[in-house]
Amino acid sequence: MDFDTLVHQPTRLQLFAYLYRYGESSFSEIVEELDMTEGNLASHMNKLEDADCVAVEKQFVDGSPQTTYRLTDHGREKFEEHVGQLEALIESLEE
Repeated sequence: MDFDTLVHQPTRLQLFAYLYRYGESSFSEIVEELDMTEGNLASHMNKLEDADCVAVEKQFVDGSPQTTYRLTDHGREKFEEHVGQLEALIESLEE
């Protein structure tokens, strides 16, 4: 069973799951909720954006810059495929 390392890497798996559950979230919300450093989050989000798995929106809110992320359709598909592989693995262990 080959796992997609883009999704399977622990920090990115957390990001996929978080965005899958909550839809859209700001950079600061993700840093706080997942207890990540800003540099670590930025690095992983760049990889996900390069792979067309997250969409990034930058805007000003009350005069301050805000970056918001959401999974693209491609990102949702990759996450769902990965979850399916994990479920198949668990099922194979129960046989």
